[in-house]
Amino acid sequence: MGGDLGPVEVVEAVKLALQQDQGLNPVTLVGDEALLRPLVDKAGLKDPAHVAIHHASEIITMEDKPLQALKRKKDSSMVRAIELVKEGHASVVVSCGNTGALMAGGTLKLRTMEGVARPALGAVVPRENGHFVLIDAGANPEAKPEHLLHNAILGSHYCSLMLGLPAPKIGLMTIGTEEGKGNALVAETHELLKRAHGIINYAGPIEGFQVFADHVDVVVCDGFVGNIMLKSWESLVNFFTGMLKEELRANPLRMGGAFLAQGAFKALKERVNPERYGGAPLLGLRGNVLKAHGSSNRHAIRSAIRAANEMIKADLNHRIEADVQRANLLLTTEA
Repeated sequence: MGGDLGPVEVVEAVKLALQQDQGLNPVTLVGDEALLRPLVDKAGLKDPAHVAIHHASEIITMEDKPLQALKRKKDSSMVRAIELVKEGHASVVVSCGNTGALMAGGTLKLRTMEGVARPALGAVVPRENGHFVLIDAGANPEAKPEHLLHNAILGSHYCSLMLGLPAPKIGLMTIGTEEGKGNALVAETHELLKRAHGIINYAGPIEGFQVFADHVDVVVCDGFVGNIMLKSWESLVNFFTGMLKEELRANPLRMGGAFLAQGAFKALKERVNPERYGGAPLLGLRGNVLKAHGSSNRHAIRSAIRAANEMIKADLNHRIEADVQRANLLLTTEA
């Protein structure tokens, strides 16, 4: 209920997801039933085996302060959705709402999985010849080396699931690839990641100009750096898209050339489209939480639902826990 475009886009996204995948797990829409029921009926989603409604009378808005909202709006759609996962009535919560409230609510109610100190946001981003996973994309701005080690494990498993890579190459984001470059956090994390060989496929430190090259499959950083990287990329995509349209419409000759090349432009747009994967999971919790952009349209939300379905089928958390335990044993040995 708290997304920028409202419940209409969510309902239409569910309709698209069901059309695309007949084997989709059942979807529960959480929110004001008086608003949702007419939308569901209009979309033709009347089969309760596929789509159900769970009533929630309140909405956490984008302006609400996360912790205050969680305390005061206990019957909000976001809180009720997280509780459905906690109680085992759902396997993943997908939300376009207040990011801070979703992360705080997910962490407080679901708790981190055994051995994981802090959850992390993992975002799929396009690069040369494919995509990479950026982690942490904003959940934990002040990280310690052990948090980044956990991020590498979380990101590796999510990358294998979403991109189909059996042994993703892990890169640590820094300001130079030479030994000793970067701050104390990077230096200590680098040593930990080197020792974690066998748990992860660590390829070493990387710097900015390598991120979008076909160099690594998972970029590990703290949430402060990751969030700036993610938003800068999305802003740059929008900037170049707008600039390209403006230049191509400058005169009839360019417009004619653009018409002839529209197939190439369409393919390029699909490759860099942030809606392709729809959202970023909050990894490392005992339940699954997937955060979609507040401004997500039906196509982006459909992609998030598809990603959520993949997470259910892969039983992602159990596979992560085993590697985290191995990594924590390494930390204990080092201490």
